[in-house]
Amino acid sequence: MGIAADLVIIIVAALFGALLAQKLRQPLMLGYILAGVLVGPFTSGVTVTDVHEIEKLAEIGVALLLFALGLEFSLKELRPVRAIALIGTPLQILLTMGYGYLVGRWLGWDTIPALWLGGLISLSSTMVILKTLMNQGVMGTLSSRVMIGILLVQDLAVVPLMILLPQLSDPAAGLPVLGLATIKSGVFLAVMLLLGTRWLPRLLAAIARCNTRELFLLSITAIGLGIGYATYLAGLSFSFGAFVAGIVLSESDYGHQALSDIIPLRDLFGLLFFTSVGMLLNPLFLLEHWLEVLALVLLVGLGKGIIMASLARLFGYGNVVPLALGLGMFQIGEFSFLLAQVGYGSGALGQEHYAFVLSATIISMVLTPLLSGFTAPLYALRQKLFRHESLESINLPREGLQDHVVIAGGGRVGRHIARVLKQLDVPFVIIEVNHRHFEQCRNAGFPTIYGDASKDLVLEAARIEHAQQLLVTMPVVLAAQAIVRHVRRFHPELQIVARSDGEEAMSALYEEGVYMVILPELEAGLEIARQALLHLQIPIPVIQRYTDSIRRELYHPLSEVGDGYQEIRQLKQAKDLLELSWERLPAATPLLGQSLRQLELRRCTGVSVVGVIRQGHFVPNPSADFIFAADDLVAAIGNAEQRKLFSDLVQGQAAHCLYGGRMEAAVALQ
Repeated sequence: MGIAADLVIIIVAALFGALLAQKLRQPLMLGYILAGVLVGPFTSGVTVTDVHEIEKLAEIGVALLLFALGLEFSLKELRPVRAIALIGTPLQILLTMGYGYLVGRWLGWDTIPALWLGGLISLSSTMVILKTLMNQGVMGTLSSRVMIGILLVQDLAVVPLMILLPQLSDPAAGLPVLGLATIKSGVFLAVMLLLGTRWLPRLLAAIARCNTRELFLLSITAIGLGIGYATYLAGLSFSFGAFVAGIVLSESDYGHQALSDIIPLRDLFGLLFFTSVGMLLNPLFLLEHWLEVLALVLLVGLGKGIIMASLARLFGYGNVVPLALGLGMFQIGEFSFLLAQVGYGSGALGQEHYAFVLSATIISMVLTPLLSGFTAPLYALRQKLFRHESLESINLPREGLQDHVVIAGGGRVGRHIARVLKQLDVPFVIIEVNHRHFEQCRNAGFPTIYGDASKDLVLEAARIEHAQQLLVTMPVVLAAQAIVRHVRRFHPELQIVARSDGEEAMSALYEEGVYMVILPELEAGLEIARQALLHLQIPIPVIQRYTDSIRRELYHPLSEVGDGYQEIRQLKQAKDLLELSWERLPAATPLLGQSLRQLELRRCTGVSVVGVIRQGHFVPNPSADFIFAADDLVAAIGNAEQRKLFSDLVQGQAAHCLYGGRMEAAVALQ
């Protein structure tokens, strides 16, 4: 069966590797790499016969990953990190190449292999870092955007590195080739941005009108891989072309649909990439030279991590960003495989050098998810030890925070709450650790503190001890529990309202002492059902009984706290049945010039007028001598039938009212 049999072996082995990784709570890509080692040519048993062909298919996985990244990519999001991406990345590559040369010389390598080592370790793994960020759920944070910006420029640097490194013995010979590659890259970007943004969306629109999902999937795959192959034929990077194609398509109306369709294909070919990486590892060589390989991994990881963290500091990034870059970008990248093959083929790297680099690259990739996972706890430890570090905050009132509401989470729900509180002049402060959400809060003008709401320093900055209430809006139960547990320990009297994404999470939060847990999906579903039933003219009391029964069933912890809740629920039910309605008095209404005493609205319609807004001023509970005027906004309370009769009366459509069991003429309102 040839390559077909190899694919079957890889997919089955990857399944078992993924199940093992899932059982150990590790990223699936580690299971894929382990599966590649087991079915590779250096182990006995069932093995893949044509590793080279699998490597070619794996290149499609890298291209599809970058194509999908391009579909999610926004140039606007990279604007805040353009300085470190465009200026810092070339500086990082040069520093890492110099450091790699010193490491190579220290290991006893000759000058040329040592220079190649510097070039190989200067690149980080786009594939591994992106998968790690996705698995950790931190895509969209400032740290992830800085990483993606650096990775993008590193990927662009692959072409000049492939030209320059073979010319190390004669640098002058490689400059014309490098200049030609630069011109090609510029022309390609210009063509894609000018023509691609006009023609590709039109092409997708025409295909979408066919209403064939298979044709749409085929089209976006052909666009991504076809443009990538065109760049390869032009002497540029295959993956770079796919990435640019994704960026162009992301600006069209079909970007989201293209992304959702391409993800399964991307994951399948990504599996081939990671298993092909594992197949390159020779366990026997690793056992024989484990000490030297370990030393190389430690030296590269430590030095490169320090360079990355220092680079972030140099460009003004603080808080968790330097630590995230140091622990997330220390590894050697997948493009180093391509460079190493070029070096091995040209004779610049010997067989042993090639094996060392290959082993160190794979091990550094495997370590990336593990070490990157230490970012949050290490940052928390640093915050605890160095409490003097200032927190980034915006729009905090000069007079300080007092009797305010603390909102833990500045996402969509938190910002909606903030808008309501701001309109009602209720003091509040938002705590947000996601930098994208932090910037959105900044743009909205909300008082916000950048940090983790479960940390002492952050809560002190929010003056939690002077707050009236804490609202936890984040849906992740573990994060919400950590915040609630910490706040309850030091401020047990503070009322906490939290958001939950399910009944199990709701129960866990109630156990932590939360006053009220809200299920957004439940409330949205009940409101949609309520609107549907109102449209079907189901009586409001029936609808209210239905929604109350659903809430009692799911919000059961509150029903167990005693009679107090029953009274609150009854009051809430009475409030909902006697809803408040607002009616604006038109110029032709018969109510004009009449007082409440003359109109006898309570007798005629059953409603009670509880307020009037006139020219921006609110008149609460107007007296019987209050006279209505045009454009008054009248608040009346009553049941649905009473409010309907009042509305008809305002519009001049009510000719009579019920009084004393007989029909009488309404007040002559003229």
